[in-house]
Amino acid sequence: MKVKLTLINNPMKKIFILTNLIFISFLGLYAQKETSLNLTGSVKDVNEGTVYLQQFNNKIFDTIDSAVIKDGTFAFSSSIILPELYGLTLDTSQTPLYIFLEDKPISVQLDTSDYYRNSIVKGSKAQERFEDFKTRSSDIKIGDFIIEDPTSMVSAYVLYRNFSYRLSPQEIRDNVNRLDNSLKTTQYVTVLNELAETMETVLPGNVAPDFVTTTPDGRNERFSDHIGENYILLDFWAAWCGPCRRDNPNIVAAYQKYKDKGFTVYGVSLDRSRDAWLKAIQDDELTWTQVSDLAFWNSKAAALYGVRAIPSNFLIDPNGRIIARNIKGEDLQDKLEELLSNK
Repeated sequence: MKVKLTLINNPMKKIFILTNLIFISFLGLYAQKETSLNLTGSVKDVNEGTVYLQQFNNKIFDTIDSAVIKDGTFAFSSSIILPELYGLTLDTSQTPLYIFLEDKPISVQLDTSDYYRNSIVKGSKAQERFEDFKTRSSDIKIGDFIIEDPTSMVSAYVLYRNFSYRLSPQEIRDNVNRLDNSLKTTQYVTVLNELAETMETVLPGNVAPDFVTTTPDGRNERFSDHIGENYILLDFWAAWCGPCRRDNPNIVAAYQKYKDKGFTVYGVSLDRSRDAWLKAIQDDELTWTQVSDLAFWNSKAAALYGVRAIPSNFLIDPNGRIIARNIKGEDLQDKLEELLSNK
């Protein structure tokens, strides 16, 4: 970036201009840019093979480079966007080591056991902050965490990944405003700003957005075709989601009890594997309408409803208006009893 300097005799204006130049330079230290990575590493108890470098995008890791393991060591010098969250793995079908890479020499000791939890990363200040978050995540208030270091990429990521689905649209905006301006163009803040707007469209009282997606037998199914007679639980889930599978028996019980009184379920899966999706439908005895575009976190229906964590659901009345969100277990049955007790 080129900055034009103009001499001004007024001392106060000189100070003001100098302050702004320092501020611009300071922001540049933290802005993301494409840089040659300086990453070296070793793999515990592995002498040869391949390490894959993966880029994080919307909860999905895509492989962008690989390095050969020779005598237990490897190195990457790829030109990538830094600072940013990436993944390292020896098996692209499994969850990688989450690693925040920066524009500085970084070393990693990969330990493939226990989902890379015993791996050691040195040289990344962001990674240190990420590890600190994990050790005290249960006690953290997101606003306080951001204020501790509003310039850190980890602050934006944690707000996006661990807290956004718990917050109201205004709370999301308030926390985004706590972040340093250098983070405002990151993928995390971009998603958060869009999410806040989306969430306002699916608050209780609003009309449920319509969408079309695919049934297990390949037919296009329009959600609004199911609105009109029953209360509908629009249920976002996936075969790979443990909490979803544990909650399915509660939904099945509610469905069996109230299906003849004006209640049904409409399942939207965030699966990638059709076979896994169909097996889970059969195993969990989910006999209501099921649809999926098999796009994982890129599910269009999930994006339309601002779903950032599953299980997630919306209870919709016969007029197509949302009356409750994320109502589960006994609360679901209590609500249905209140709505349908006279039927």
